[in-house]
Amino acid sequence: MAELEHIQKSGRVALDQGGLILEEYAKKLHFSGQPGAGDRFFKWLRDHRMTRSRAVRITEHPERGFEEFPADSDLDDFDLDDRKFVAVALASGAGPEILNASDTDWWNHREPLRRHGVEIKFLCPELMPER
Repeated sequence: MAELEHIQKSGRVALDQGGLILEEYAKKLHFSGQPGAGDRFFKWLRDHRMTRSRAVRITEHPERGFEEFPADSDLDDFDLDDRKFVAVALASGAGPEILNASDTDWWNHREPLRRHGVEIKFLCPELMPER
């Protein structure tokens, strides 16, 4: 995927200081970098996290998951496991774009997230529900 290759060549990635994002990736992707594009990106990110990422502090919150996650009733049913990505994007202050391949929860919540300054790039828009 061109977006992932671009990040590997010249971009930086915002990660949380506690390693929650890398732990989340490790649940679904392979450390070997095989077989797919997501696996290759995960291996690259893990191998280059000290030089190509920025560590962002996020704070746990008992209801929202993280202090930095918006308090918005339109986001009450947003996946708890994905809230760390939103929290990091907002806490970074840099307004990074979140890349999403196939998780439709992001599509379903794209408008309330956008209202809070979270931009999402859908890498596989054909996998999203009817527009």
